[in-house]
Amino acid sequence: MNSLSLFSVKPSSKNIANQRLKLILVHDRTDISLKLLEIIKNEILNVITKYVAIDNSDIEIKLIKGNEKENNLRMLVANIPIKKCK
Repeated sequence: MNSLSLFSVKPSSKNIANQRLKLILVHDRTDISLKLLEIIKNEILNVITKYVAIDNSDIEIKLIKGNEKENNLRMLVANIPIKKCK
C-alpha cells in the first residue's frame, strides 16, 4: 500500500495524465530516464509525507536545464503544497 494514499484523496485521472505528460517532456529534454525521474519523485514524496500532509492534486516536480551561468546544469524543481505539519 502506498503511504501517500493514507493522507489524501486519490488524484484524478486528468491530474495523473498531466503529470505523466510533464515527465515525458522532461525525459525528452534530459538524459535522465522517465523511470528514474518517477522513482525520485516517489521517494521525495514519501519522505515529505513523514513530516507534513500534502495536497497531491497540485504537486509539480520537474527537471529543468540551467542557463550558461549555471554551466547548463540540470535542476530538480519541486512545488509541493503543504496542508499542515504533523
